[in-house]
Amino acid sequence: MTEALFADGYKTTPYWQDVAPSVPLPDTALPPDIDVLIVGGGYTGLNAALQTAGEGLGTLVLDAEHPGWGCSLRNGGQLSTSLKPSFAALTRKYGIELATQLCLEGQASLDYMHALASEDGIDMGLREVGRFHGAHKPHLYDTLAKDSAAGHPVWTTDTFMVPRDEMAAELGTEAYHGGIVFPRHCSIDVGTYHPSLLKKALRTGAKVKGACRVLSIERSSTGFTVLTTEGAVRAGKVILATNGYSGALSSWHQRRLIPIGSYVIATEELPSDLVDRLFPTDRVLSDTRKLVYYYRLSPDRKRVLFGGRVSLSETDPRKSALKLHRDMTALFPELATARISHAWMGFVGYTFDTLMHAVEDNGLYFAGGYCGSGVGMASYLGMRIGQKAAGLEKTPSAFERIPFPTRPFYTGTPWFLAPSVLVYRMRDKFGI
Repeated sequence: MTEALFADGYKTTPYWQDVAPSVPLPDTALPPDIDVLIVGGGYTGLNAALQTAGEGLGTLVLDAEHPGWGCSLRNGGQLSTSLKPSFAALTRKYGIELATQLCLEGQASLDYMHALASEDGIDMGLREVGRFHGAHKPHLYDTLAKDSAAGHPVWTTDTFMVPRDEMAAELGTEAYHGGIVFPRHCSIDVGTYHPSLLKKALRTGAKVKGACRVLSIERSSTGFTVLTTEGAVRAGKVILATNGYSGALSSWHQRRLIPIGSYVIATEELPSDLVDRLFPTDRVLSDTRKLVYYYRLSPDRKRVLFGGRVSLSETDPRKSALKLHRDMTALFPELATARISHAWMGFVGYTFDTLMHAVEDNGLYFAGGYCGSGVGMASYLGMRIGQKAAGLEKTPSAFERIPFPTRPFYTGTPWFLAPSVLVYRMRDKFGI
């Protein structure tokens, strides 16, 4: 039965990479010197490159794979204000002024995506479809309702509740006890966003080279010496834009980033009447579990894209696909026979404070730690860190003003995930 769940032609490449148009890269030889070298050709790196190249700085973007191979073409295409901690939690930790600034930057990340979507040459299919966030336990509906009634001290959310007896208009499942809608949250077409961003960076004057892994970054008297698989480059400034794929390139950042696998499946094309019954809206979707599900329809409304964190160490997408299919079917029994056309995984970059960070250390710049909400924030902080490297930024980002914590004995291998996940699974069971 399990083998029958995989469609003919099943692929372990991301659905988005399958549908994304190919962007040919010029045959770029490594220059001996460059003003700004950006490690990573995803959302962060390319948005940074738009700023530095736009200011006339020689800009070189290097990627170990083809640009976008990481989470920029592996994500769910969901846009929100990105911050995980509540305003109350941020206020307790940082005070009301900085908490407010952090929230304002969360809103700014969403606003930036709207602005970017209107620029010539950028095609991201941005739609303000709203997010439905389901209550997987009855008492959690009451918690969401209280939050909705109280509003937010900074954001204008316009949230509204959907009680269980009205769920059919939102979602064809009996698994939720109602939920909340965030009408300002958005979806994008991941398959068009990254390619158009890459084309724009090339037009702006950035040099972009794939299949060129950066091996080391060493300080020199004039900046940095960057060793790659194709030789060395002297760079005045370096932007590290690798997030969950940073690895050991910088031990300081490695001790502060937690790479966590996130897994996604795409179903084969489904009958339109079934899709319309189960998903009467085009909203992006999530729920109140700590071990979160995130899902949506493909932009053409023909497939379900269903993601979650279903495995700690298993990186075989064929095995994680069966777990995701099981969880999807628990929400939507009518999808029990829907076959899987694509299954893939990627590493999101978590942090110990569940906040993203932007850091500069004498010419070495970093933006990352998006904690699984990186589509908008990676783009926005890439832009901000690019402006800073180009000498344009006058006011530091709020994410530069907060400490970037680590933990004793942590060197980049998240040995603590297994007990943490067991705790989260228990909390999800009881809705704690």
